[in-house]
Amino acid sequence: MEENLGVFLKVGQVMSELEARNLNPLSLAYIGDAVYELFIRTMIFRNLPPNKLNKEAKKYVAAYAQAEFAEKIMDILDEDELYILKRGRNKKQNTVAKNQSIGDYKIATGVETLFGYLYITGKHERMLELIERGLDYEG
Repeated sequence: MEENLGVFLKVGQVMSELEARNLNPLSLAYIGDAVYELFIRTMIFRNLPPNKLNKEAKKYVAAYAQAEFAEKIMDILDEDELYILKRGRNKKQNTVAKNQSIGDYKIATGVETLFGYLYITGKHERMLELIERGLDYEG
C-alpha cells in the first residue's frame, strides 16, 4: 500500500497549522474528501474495469464506512486532530447523502475535515498511519 501512495504524497506543505485551523471546516472537508478518496482509489488500484474499481472504492468511502474508520482511529488521535475532526462533524451542513444516516454523514464529514487538515499542513505520514490503522484492507 505505501508503495502506491508514495507518488501521491509528494506534494509539500501548503499551510501552517494555525492557518489551516482558521479555515471553515467544510472547506477542509472539501479537500479532505478528495484526498481520502484518492488514498482509497490508490490503495485498491489494480487492472480491473473501472466499474469494479468503483464498486470496491464505495466500500471504503461511503459515510457508514468512514464512520467505522473514525471509530478505529479515535483512540490514537491527538488533541488537535480530535478537535479538527469534531469541528467538521459538528459543522451545520445544508446537504445530506442519500441512503446514509445523519450521524454517519456527520462523522464522515469529520473524517474528511481531518484528512483535509492533515493534507494541507503536510502531515502525510500521519495520514498513512491513520489509513493503516483504520482500514481492514487485504488487497
